[in-house]
Amino acid sequence: MDKIMKYLCALLDWIDARFPLTKLWNEHLAKYYAPKNFNFWYFFGSLALLVLVIQIVTGIWLTMNYKPSAEDAFASVEYIMRDVEWGWWMRYMHSTGSSAFFIVIYLHMFRALLYGSFKKPRELLWLTGMFIYLTLMGEAFFGYLLPWGQMSYWGAQVIISLFGAIPVIGDSLALWIRGDYVVSDVTLNRFFSFHVIAMPLVLLGLVFVHILALHEVGSNNPDGVEIKKKKDEHGIPLDGIPFHPYYTVKDIVGVVVFLIFFSMVVFYNPEMGGYFLEHNNFIPADPLKTPEHIAPVWYFTPYYAILRAIPSQVAGVFAMGLAVMLFFFLPWLDRSPVKSIRYRGWKYRLALTAFTISFLALGWLGMQVAIPTYTWLARVFSVIYFMFFVFMPFYTSTDNDKPVPERVRYP
Repeated sequence: MDKIMKYLCALLDWIDARFPLTKLWNEHLAKYYAPKNFNFWYFFGSLALLVLVIQIVTGIWLTMNYKPSAEDAFASVEYIMRDVEWGWWMRYMHSTGSSAFFIVIYLHMFRALLYGSFKKPRELLWLTGMFIYLTLMGEAFFGYLLPWGQMSYWGAQVIISLFGAIPVIGDSLALWIRGDYVVSDVTLNRFFSFHVIAMPLVLLGLVFVHILALHEVGSNNPDGVEIKKKKDEHGIPLDGIPFHPYYTVKDIVGVVVFLIFFSMVVFYNPEMGGYFLEHNNFIPADPLKTPEHIAPVWYFTPYYAILRAIPSQVAGVFAMGLAVMLFFFLPWLDRSPVKSIRYRGWKYRLALTAFTISFLALGWLGMQVAIPTYTWLARVFSVIYFMFFVFMPFYTSTDNDKPVPERVRYP
């Protein structure tokens, strides 16, 4: 045994002389000090990495049997589901994973709103996270057409046509995205290449940069206290603990709980009543027959509801794009010196509650048929949504914030 350990140590030394393996391990795990008061909201960052791995692995497996052509795409998906060994499992893991990805990301973003993780010195960290979110939206959009079912075909048709509403460049941009004057075999091949190669490469690069930025400025915590300000004689944060083994073990618990719920959906209800897999997508795409009600997947519906709430298509497209882009400006819109909601005043708490309700309500309204009542409700909630950002400099700078402690509170 001693001889084996000696050889392993020699191998590690050989690797370290040529690649900073031990240095990376220490800097990003063993000697990376994280606040000791993390709560369950901090699971979602590691869960996002887990879902990313699930999507990449299942996506690679699915491409082995998928045929990116208008003639064979739908049949190849059916072949995967019915004839390929464990094909149904991989397909359902991938489809469930896409929704799980957005659930985890939305909760991860909500945690940032709760604890001010977008504020100084984490502005760049927030911006890289938002670019990840945009890339993920693009990845989901390009993958949505690939099953070549009725809803994926017509959903893609509607979404691409929105680009045509952009002044000056709209028509040319929509034509370039489609690669044709209608959604066709060319569009499918183009979306397949973006979904399988281009967007995953960008996504992996952004995730790498996001983690590097996180470990440079350090993790935020529920108190919003910078642990790097209080260190002992060895330079170790007084309120920090090594990420490994303390939080790696804790994350394993979160992963197990997540996989339990994830498996329940995959094995017992992968369609989730039509929210994860629409019923119309089990019908082959028919360019001559439009479904009665066209709506995007649930994670796009808040922005889709904003689009439909505005009569002018050009204004609606602008408002939809602005609804996403406003998140980029949060670090400069928030004027409060306090990060965590634990010490925020009533104004920010009320604004965040109203924003959360409006976002959920718009998500539900975006799935419904656009009757006048729902359209007016969407307009009301759209106003509340935008007021959260527009008035943020005023209600955050005048809020009755509480004093923030110098050290983190250990629960």
